[in-house]
Amino acid sequence: MNEPETIAKILRESRVIAVVGLSDKPERPSYGVAEYLMEKGYRIVPVNPNIKEWKGLRAYQNITSIPLKVDVVDIFRKSEFVPDVVDEAIAIRAKALWMQLGVLNAEAAEKAERAGLLVVMGRCMKIEHSKMR
Repeated sequence: MNEPETIAKILRESRVIAVVGLSDKPERPSYGVAEYLMEKGYRIVPVNPNIKEWKGLRAYQNITSIPLKVDVVDIFRKSEFVPDVVDEAIAIRAKALWMQLGVLNAEAAEKAERAGLLVVMGRCMKIEHSKMR
């Protein structure tokens, strides 16, 4: 977990990122990170039951309702909600789970790793991507 090789592999090999907790408010960190990742060529899938869309993209109620293959589940939810997100990530056979800055849940991370997902915890996907350049 959080190994430089794991981070690089996720960023290099992933194309579709489900952003859980993506806000439609430009001042929120989730908005800025998703916007950056989209500009860098990733396909963003918004997951937030409180919005209908984000930047013209349909928002989904949960991960399991997404009709396409998701590579990374990027979490912008409070740490106590992570176990449910992990269960959904495992159910859809995501390749990786990414918990953003401040999102920490070691038990859920271990469960995801046991299920074969690559895991990053407490790191920002935008910051890590910008370091690779």
